[in-house]
Amino acid sequence: MNTATRSERWSGYALLTVMAIAVVIPFLSVFLASLQPAGTPVVGLTWPERWSWDNYEQAWSVAGFSDLIRHSLTIAVGVVPASLVLAALAGYALGTMRLPGGNAVAAFFIAGLTIPVELIVVPLYFDLRGLGLTNSYLGVILVEIALFMPFSVFWMRTHFQSTPASLVEAARIDGASSGTILLRILLPLARPSLMTLGLLVFMWSWNQFLLVLVLIQDTTKHTAPAGLGFFVGQNSTDIPTLAAGTIIVMLPILILFVVFQRSFIAGLLQGATKG
Repeated sequence: MNTATRSERWSGYALLTVMAIAVVIPFLSVFLASLQPAGTPVVGLTWPERWSWDNYEQAWSVAGFSDLIRHSLTIAVGVVPASLVLAALAGYALGTMRLPGGNAVAAFFIAGLTIPVELIVVPLYFDLRGLGLTNSYLGVILVEIALFMPFSVFWMRTHFQSTPASLVEAARIDGASSGTILLRILLPLARPSLMTLGLLVFMWSWNQFLLVLVLIQDTTKHTAPAGLGFFVGQNSTDIPTLAAGTIIVMLPILILFVVFQRSFIAGLLQGATKG
């Protein structure tokens, strides 16, 4: 039953409107700037007098976004499936089984949420250099999987903990093994949570800048955000072309969100109501 008063509802609408405007205006400002003629000085939210799409072609060819995006996709394709599989297995074990020391392991993962990448990136570089994994996508993929694992395990553990225990108990009484319970009963129910987690991990992997910049110093292997950083340094005065490059880097995430927005929102709402 909805018990919110009219003033609470209107306050909520007002707050959501302000937050939506705060998010949309910067995106709109960058998009409109990308349509200005190249070299035009742009300040704030300015409507272009003449729409120019040539900036996208210029940014794409000069920055080499075809290779940069391919590199980013290579890393993301390696990170997302592995993160989902490991998080589902760990979350299932920690959320549904009474393991010795299970709570301590879960607390260890939660503690990992507090470690910023800036704190560990230099030691990671020397560790990977010792293993011969610098300047390689495999090194970045392994580091990103480990980096995203604390939140991923926490997310899936919360989901499995909120699943009715009677489902698991009934399956065990029928003789189902732990693997069968996970694959045939729990994972189909976890689809919204897995979709949301997959989108979040993809977004975090795609947006990694510092980690890639330190671990991959070969500029021919850089990813889209790292390449955009170099592109900004080389074209700092041409705002429309820079804005076009920014839109190009953002576009894959926007497309994924539009395609999977129903599953993404369902997973977030499921997590909110279960949390």
